Amino acid sequence: MNWGYKILFVYTAFVAGILFMVFKSSSQKFDLVTTDYYAKELKYQDKINEMNRVSALSAPVTCETRGDSLIIEFPKDFAGHKLTGEAVLYRPSDENKDIKNSFAIQDEQLVISLSSAKKGLYELHLSWEDGGVAYYFEKKIFI
Repeated sequence: MNWGYKILFVYTAFVAGILFMVFKSSSQKFDLVTTDYYAKELKYQDKINEMNRVSALSAPVTCETRGDSLIIEFPKDFAGHKLTGEAVLYRPSDENKDIKNSFAIQDEQLVISLSSAKKGLYELHLSWEDGGVAYYFEKKIFI
């Protein structure tokens, strides 16, 4: 095999590699974090204020997985208060695996069933209201 065939082989392998990478990248699935991210970005200062309210509480919000359940404990600041809100387990890799739960509780504990959740990394987005005051909490959770 002379050097001309070797150069032809290298160029052919290079072109085949580039075509393979173009094919793989065009078939890659990607989900936007949210479909209306521009509108949510404008309202992000409200989220920052809600997160600051959570950090000003007497104790942190705690999350723990026990079996097929996620147990969220609110601080004693909310003892006896009616809390209403939404808990979203957001799966960054696939929006079809997100789990959304609305809740209205009277005590400081919220239990979310994880029986339908696939194993992997989730972000807990917890928003609730107490007496017209909004709160927001985020935490990464591995199920």
